[in-house]
Amino acid sequence: MGVTVEVHRVYRYPFEQVVASYLRKYPSPMDKHVMAVETVEEKTDLSTGVVYRRRIATCKNVIPEILRKVSALKVPDIYLEEESWLNMQKRNMSMKTHCLTWTQYASLSEESVFRESLENPNWTDFTQKGRISVTGAGLLNRVLEAFAQSFLKQGVKKEKMRLRSFLGATYLHCRRNSVAVT
Repeated sequence: MGVTVEVHRVYRYPFEQVVASYLRKYPSPMDKHVMAVETVEEKTDLSTGVVYRRRIATCKNVIPEILRKVSALKVPDIYLEEESWLNMQKRNMSMKTHCLTWTQYASLSEESVFRESLENPNWTDFTQKGRISVTGAGLLNRVLEAFAQSFLKQGVKKEKMRLRSFLGATYLHCRRNSVAVT
């Protein structure tokens, strides 16, 4: 079956500041679930200028204790891999994220794009589509998917507030210091 979440948002901040804020937002005291983000690969295509990054996020296991009675779910941390392609010339950054934990039981995939808004070049459009499908947990498949859907919906709301808060602080800093995204 699976659960899908789709988001479209317009940030009333320039593309450079939104992307810079996104790339620096973790770890943060505003989000207790993301403990670390490590860039494991970064390279620039010299012909196009596109910056490729591969990052691994370490997140706390948020599955309720009652469900962790299943031995496969008793892990302290969950690992996510994010790949991103930043194209400053076209003013867009696309990302793909997937879960590295529990791959034999579930799949989590997410695709996101930040791009300069067509409505206003000083704004940034954000679109995201994520999907979680649990297939290897027997009778718990639907229970875990329902939990994931609830958690993702809460996360979308919190993410909006976190990034906007972070953007406000970063934008003021960037305007004073002219910070570039690389």
